[in-house]
Amino acid sequence: MEKLYRVSIITVSDKCSRNEREDRSGKYLLDFFKEKDWEIVNYIIIPDEFDLILNTIKDICDKKSSDLIITTGGTGFSPRDITPEAARAAIEREVPGISEYLRAQSQKLTPRAMLSRGVSGIRKKTLIINFPGSIKAVKESVEIIYKPILHGIDILISRDSECGGD
Repeated sequence: MEKLYRVSIITVSDKCSRNEREDRSGKYLLDFFKEKDWEIVNYIIIPDEFDLILNTIKDICDKKSSDLIITTGGTGFSPRDITPEAARAAIEREVPGISEYLRAQSQKLTPRAMLSRGVSGIRKKTLIINFPGSIKAVKESVEIIYKPILHGIDILISRDSECGGD
């Protein structure tokens, strides 16, 4: 059976990229989407480097290999946390409602949710969403946004164009 959706998971972490820490968040996302029968196109661990993050996102989107990119890590206040800035540079159309909803719902679970600087948007026909790096935040985040984003991805990847569609 052909898989309906394709996802790329990008863990942004200096320590994980140097094998100094296990990437629990990216691996959780990998298992989550496998269980949902998504095609895993990429599972990448990269350091907190602006050009590397930007070019990785752009390359995946421009090759049209994935319907969804989820990044995990680099959304906090540390000087090395630059994932939102790199993602924003790749994004052609912002989708602020996803990140706003994610923060609002997460705020009900932890007061630190307001500190996440993650962004969401579209490049070509790929939806890009930044998640925080902690395993707890990733588990909560993917559950919060999973069902609502499916409709958006369906519209984004649709080959049929409708007048007046929303």
